Amino acid sequence: MDPKYSVLPQGIQPDESSPEWLSKGDNTWELIAATMVGLQSVPGLPIIDFSGGYVIHLSSGVAGFTAAYWVGPRHSHDRQHFPPNNIIHMLGGAGFLWMGWTGFNGGSPLASNLITSLAILNTHICTATSLLVWLSMDMIFYNKSSVIGAVQGMITGLVCITPGAGIVESWAAILMGISSGSIPWFTMMVLHKKSSFFQKVDDTLGVFHTHAVAGLLGGILSGIFAKPKLLRMFYGSDKYGPGLLYSIIDGDIKRGLRQMVYQLVGAVFITIWNVVATSLICIFISKIVELRLHEDDLEIGDDAVHGEEAYALWGDGERDPPRFNRTPKIPSFCRRHGTSH
Repeated sequence: MDPKYSVLPQGIQPDESSPEWLSKGDNTWELIAATMVGLQSVPGLPIIDFSGGYVIHLSSGVAGFTAAYWVGPRHSHDRQHFPPNNIIHMLGGAGFLWMGWTGFNGGSPLASNLITSLAILNTHICTATSLLVWLSMDMIFYNKSSVIGAVQGMITGLVCITPGAGIVESWAAILMGISSGSIPWFTMMVLHKKSSFFQKVDDTLGVFHTHAVAGLLGGILSGIFAKPKLLRMFYGSDKYGPGLLYSIIDGDIKRGLRQMVYQLVGAVFITIWNVVATSLICIFISKIVELRLHEDDLEIGDDAVHGEEAYALWGDGERDPPRFNRTPKIPSFCRRHGTSH
């Protein structure tokens, strides 16, 4: 390697997957994203996180839930019944998301190799398993499944597998899918309804369960199932791992327990960081504009803010009364010659 590149941080130095003519340093967006993710990682700790999913999804779930706390809830009658606007569009978006996630996890090694292939395979296995488990839970307890439930299970599967997509075996991806399809289901469908704290926070889309809970699961399970050989292939060193399961098999449980401590410390750090940072941001914004509409404006909705309705269904957007009682006027070319109306 050219000595002039030695001054660059190790993460963006030229290597086999990123030669000098395709330097990572040229991708500004990548540097910004890596910086933002790095700010939420514990410096110096070898936390296993294959695609950054541990940080990204735990952060988004905690930050979204914290922001919802500061904004405040909707009216109680709006929270009791809010059917989806368009399930077909939601299903289409879910398909794009799954397809894009394939590239997200598969592209993380920045090379076309065994880790890439395994990451893509495990992404589909875990996601499909999670989807089926979520639907099965709905069938067992509610006697019917739903498209919304399928999408929720899909999302939790994608979130859960991301931290370990290329560093766990496929049988472990199945177990991760079973966990991501059942534990977030329980926290959303059972615990959320029974907890007074969760009821106070208006988490409209259940992002805490689909991202924070599933992301935490992914980070912890990656620390359990990470295979030493795959870790060495991906990270290029023995600093990471081994997973707790493999450390038990190898008779060196202390290393596995140490890795689990790193994973848990990372989760605590990410959670505290996002609660504090999101709270400060919301408090700052509240000093400039109100975070929540007035009660009267909430009753009216979009029209109170923008002067127009997003969707005019069944006459909701009409400003004038219907004029069906008017006598229709016959066009002149349809009239008989010599007559008038």
